[in-house]
Amino acid sequence: MGNAVETRHDSKVDRLATNPRQWSVVLLDDDEHTYAYVIEMLRKLFNFDEPRAYQAACDVDRDGRVVVETTYLERAEFKRDQIHAYGADPRLERSAGSMTAKIEPA
Repeated sequence: MGNAVETRHDSKVDRLATNPRQWSVVLLDDDEHTYAYVIEMLRKLFNFDEPRAYQAACDVDRDGRVVVETTYLERAEFKRDQIHAYGADPRLERSAGSMTAKIEPA
């Protein structure tokens, strides 16, 4: 008798191998957060340096949206959720919660 080798298929691995689609994390503009908040959040959550974070804050203010990262699906979902959990801007009394972000195919 020969040695039988059992092959186990991990559906998540198979899915990622067959669908390597990249996803963009898109930060959406609003009037309830300051530039300082956006810069602070991007530096903390995405490790942006000061100039890059400032440019992203300018872009989201001007264009209404900015792509802050392009990555695989699970990480994009995680980063979106981190933005949603970041909390209100303490610099503005009218800030009721976190900024909004979404993910979309890159």
